[in-house]
Amino acid sequence: MSDKRKPVCLIAGGRGSARRRGADPLIGHALRCAGVEKPGVAYIGAASGDNTEFFAFIRRILARSGAGDVILAPLCGKRADPAKAARVMESAPIIFMSGGDVDEGMETIKRTGMAKLLRELYRNGKHFFGVSAGSIMLARKWIRWRDPEDDAGAELFPCLSLAPVFCDTHDEKDGWEELRALQALAPAGSISYGIPSGAGLIVEPDGVVRALGGEVHRFGRRKNVVVQLDSLLP
Repeated sequence: MSDKRKPVCLIAGGRGSARRRGADPLIGHALRCAGVEKPGVAYIGAASGDNTEFFAFIRRILARSGAGDVILAPLCGKRADPAKAARVMESAPIIFMSGGDVDEGMETIKRTGMAKLLRELYRNGKHFFGVSAGSIMLARKWIRWRDPEDDAGAELFPCLSLAPVFCDTHDEKDGWEELRALQALAPAGSISYGIPSGAGLIVEPDGVVRALGGEVHRFGRRKNVVVQLDSLLP
């Protein structure tokens, strides 16, 4: 059987980029990957509780960047309808994972039983891309602290693993603190990617990566010390 999986586009978004009045070039690139004019988009807002104002805001950016109909896949609150959400995701050429809180978003995906469907759609060739927390949710794992005051309480939790990488987005001004903590717990030999604002990462199904729009920072571990490696350039 041929491999139908498509590259996944992970976009930082973040400071400044969301205020653009025109098309976002990175989002435009992700939309063009579907190979159709004005592709429809299934919007997953699990990381922001399906916030209606945020959805409307992001929908305008998607439309300006080349999207056709952008339809919410309702997974949160009183309007949650997993069956309807599944129909929206199955019918759209592209599935977009929006930003917010990674932990909250993955808990919602888990609670509604959507992880299995999303992975199945990916295996069958559906195009996926994310922005900010949505990009992290499409990657392998993220980090949380059982006790925010105790670094020893840090632990990794699984994300969707459609993009087989570890990553963080638009945290360059804070020195990638959380990503460094994640890298300290990641398996030996792993590389983590810090995607700055205005940049993105294209991840092939086999894990090959390409920078999009700007340099992407890389971190590894040498003798149990997290170190910054040479950046990945477009």
